[in-house]
Amino acid sequence: MPEGGINVERAQGPESRWSWVEVNLAALRRNVTAFKRQLERGVQLMCVVKADAYGHGAVPCMRVMHAAGASQFAVATVSEGVALREAGIEWPILILSEPPVDCVHTLVEYDLMPSVYTADFALALGEAAASAGRVARYHLAIDTGMTRIGVRRSDVVELRRTIDFHRGLECAGTFTHFATADVPDDWDFALQLNRFREAVEALRGAGLDAGLVHCDNTPGTVMHPECHFDMCRVGIGLYGLHPADITRPRIELEPVMSVRGRVVRVVYPNVGDGVGYGLTWRVPKKNIQVATVPIGYADGLARELSNQMDVLVDGTRCRQVGNICMDQFMFAVDVNSARAYRPSRPVEYGDVVTILGADGDERISAEEMAGLRNTINYEVVCDFGMRLEKIYT
Repeated sequence: MPEGGINVERAQGPESRWSWVEVNLAALRRNVTAFKRQLERGVQLMCVVKADAYGHGAVPCMRVMHAAGASQFAVATVSEGVALREAGIEWPILILSEPPVDCVHTLVEYDLMPSVYTADFALALGEAAASAGRVARYHLAIDTGMTRIGVRRSDVVELRRTIDFHRGLECAGTFTHFATADVPDDWDFALQLNRFREAVEALRGAGLDAGLVHCDNTPGTVMHPECHFDMCRVGIGLYGLHPADITRPRIELEPVMSVRGRVVRVVYPNVGDGVGYGLTWRVPKKNIQVATVPIGYADGLARELSNQMDVLVDGTRCRQVGNICMDQFMFAVDVNSARAYRPSRPVEYGDVVTILGADGDERISAEEMAGLRNTINYEVVCDFGMRLEKIYT
């Protein structure tokens, strides 16, 4: 292994299946600390842990985040919030959209704060809270130009006046979401920010409490300190992934997720033998090994990566070959060492294979994989969180 590299020889996966996600909690803690340093004194950090913390496992990650200074958390769905409460999480949790009205009693029971942008939902929530002898806290979502969720900015004061009489409701926050916070000197970003400021000022001018005011996401937190306001909502950056290249010089982050497996079969096929469904790759010459690893598209390894991606074995890149299957993929190793520029040793049963992450001085990043899929790093890590067992280090 090259000096200074990462050693995966001692990687320990689950006994039941030789494939797993590794989550580096120390790296996560350092990333949270890096974002805390971006914030002014008194500005709170809300960590976004939707989609099981972007595939990293919400509960273990939240405990590290809170210990590192996070005060609030956000998820996408009511069921995600309920699962966290049932796991013993007691810190404030925001649902990042207005859920169906049928779940208002669940929100009250589990003390989950929904986003609110319609009067009918808000009043139903207030009734559910009052009937339980409680006050339901919510965050008012304002659509400032992304056209996704939120009350129209021109209707903000009217909505609040319509619902504020209810003794079962309390506005704990007011927020919007930026569409282009990662674009430098962007007119649309400036317009959204101006609209948000005007909406908050209108609320305050009408004598209405806006609660915690927040709008900055990961790129906004890094690039736009002028609108940190009372709290910043950070998501993808916590997990060591940059939302855009523009944030890289501004904050140092460490990828938290690695994906690894072990070789479960290795053979020397005959020249011309095909590999995988459709036999889309054939052995071109002698002394080519084909090895199988038990990770497939049901685990988040997209089938569109077939015959396009590399994996790492002993710090060396090897090409994945054949169509990726639901539960396995294959890769090839050229052991024609006399002619190879970087000869590879033969792989063996049980060898560790890195699909995402570092081995030695080589690394396969979520950005590399996203580029091959024509998607974003967010999707790559979320996909790997679906079925693979997580190992926390």
